[in-house]
Amino acid sequence: MKKILLFALLSFGIGKVSAQKTTYWQQHADYKMDVSMDVKNYQYKGRQELVYTNNSPDTLKKVFYHLFNNAFQPGSEMDARIQSIIDPDRRMVNKIKVDGKDINESRIKTLKPNEIGYLKISNFKQDGVEAASKTVGTILEVTLAKPILPNSKTTFTLDFDGQVPIQIRRSGRNNSEGVELSMAQWYPKLAEFDFEGWHADPYIAREFHGVWGNFDVNITIDKDYVLGGSGYLQNRNEIGHGYQDAGIEVVYPKKTKLLTWHFVAPMVHDFTFAADKNYIHDIYKGPNNVDLHFLYKNNPKYIENWKNLQPKTAALMDFYNKTVGNYPYKQYSVIQGGDGGMEYAMCTLILGNGTFEGLLGVTAHEMAHSWFQHILASNESKHGWMDEGFTSFLEDLGLNEISDKKVENPFAGSYKGYYYMAKSGKELPQTTHADRFEINQIYSITSYSKGDIFLAQLGYIIGKENLLKTLKRYYADFKFKHPTPNDIKRSAERVSGANLDWYLTDWTQTTNTIDYGIKNVAENGNSTLITLERIGRMPMPIDLTVEYTDGSKESFYIPLRMMSFEKENPNPEMKRTVLKDWAWAYPNFEFSIAKNKSEIKKITIDDSELMADINRDNNVFPTVISEKK
Repeated sequence: MKKILLFALLSFGIGKVSAQKTTYWQQHADYKMDVSMDVKNYQYKGRQELVYTNNSPDTLKKVFYHLFNNAFQPGSEMDARIQSIIDPDRRMVNKIKVDGKDINESRIKTLKPNEIGYLKISNFKQDGVEAASKTVGTILEVTLAKPILPNSKTTFTLDFDGQVPIQIRRSGRNNSEGVELSMAQWYPKLAEFDFEGWHADPYIAREFHGVWGNFDVNITIDKDYVLGGSGYLQNRNEIGHGYQDAGIEVVYPKKTKLLTWHFVAPMVHDFTFAADKNYIHDIYKGPNNVDLHFLYKNNPKYIENWKNLQPKTAALMDFYNKTVGNYPYKQYSVIQGGDGGMEYAMCTLILGNGTFEGLLGVTAHEMAHSWFQHILASNESKHGWMDEGFTSFLEDLGLNEISDKKVENPFAGSYKGYYYMAKSGKELPQTTHADRFEINQIYSITSYSKGDIFLAQLGYIIGKENLLKTLKRYYADFKFKHPTPNDIKRSAERVSGANLDWYLTDWTQTTNTIDYGIKNVAENGNSTLITLERIGRMPMPIDLTVEYTDGSKESFYIPLRMMSFEKENPNPEMKRTVLKDWAWAYPNFEFSIAKNKSEIKKITIDDSELMADINRDNNVFPTVISEKK
């Protein structure tokens, strides 16, 4: 499954001029880790061996590791960010009174030495030779003992001492529902190096990017703890804890106080686990013989919801498989832990309390991440909309599919959020790095809602059938390849034949908005002349529906000239007329209907409401004044 570095020698045909162009490549990292957990003081010690394959054309003289735990220390960048952002995450602050006013106080700021998180690295060696390293916040910078040449491997070894912080964000101990250990981003993790260079971003509570590889992990912990997480458990017969029901004969070592859990996770870019003494562990058979593991607190108020969740999770996985492509692993774990809902390799950590609908919704979202973040794995720090947005799209489709009460537009909530942001004056382009947003709410709407609409609206532009084909093509072509925004655009172009660079540019790189209106409807002899206007800067093709006084309807389609494309009729049961194309530079567009104005009951631009027109009041004739201002 290792990716291969290919070189293509291109001749330009001008004398002897030629150039070497590197085609797709990516790095590879195989981890072996042995870790011992001290559950009394929430500290752990570990040894890591990492075989790193440099598939790049670069000679590397340095490497960088993430030390995420170090963010949970007073004075860290994450602490500073909580104190400076306008709307800090409520999970990361305490409400306190100062001069009679409520203010937000960073929870990290008040952590005591035995409550902070840390990762301390020692004995770093490259192929047995000591290499110089220094810790800078949440990053370990290593000056190599010898450069890593292209197409070569090297082995890094290191020792690490860690402390699990109080649960504040994603990882930590003793979360709000009493789960003891949510072990996310807990180990020294090699930073990604790709065609853009190193991605050694500091951790300030946003997103992640990682190198694919194979993980072989031994976790030694008090025998009373139940573990679940990434990978496949290799020694079920020594563990028990829910595996008896799977037909595994359990043989415990005699007089032991500790158990070692041995996990192997192939071709993932992360490794996560959770541990608690009070977990129930259920195994439910999912599609394609995938084992769905459910680990949740043995509490009467949780059990019914978690039992009911299991067949729904299997149904969602089946739908995701059919919509995007098959989940490539043979296990997925839904685990009570963390601080809300967060996706990890082959698992998720989610809160287990609340309504069943809430539990199902979070599971639907986090599991959908498996396709977009853990198999496709775009850089979500730079292109969060490709991960969170596409995940939200699949979640919306999936929940609607398995619902008893289906809706016409399952993406309506995302459109509502986007309209609010677009009119707020606070929107930033989707190209904004996740760490650079000044308002958490705007980051969330940009990534989740506007990213969701990217796909929903793409269906309006090229047709629903082409959209679904695009998803499958995108997944087939780019799984395990860290796709970029251009890749989803090119997948859609290859499937549909449309030119879509304008769409990627306007929607993701600018804050241009869509606003089309019906400017005038006038009698013109025995026909009616309709004038449309483009008010917003972003161009779109136009679907227009005319309803007549006799109850009949017909549609008109205005192609966008720069697309060089004609969409299939989305409503074949309705007569459609394809008009001449509309070039963006022309603000107005006119066409005639061979009917008198008196015969026209209603004219609507985009009655599907999948085009994200920020002012729908002028999309209808006769004009309807919206009640929602």
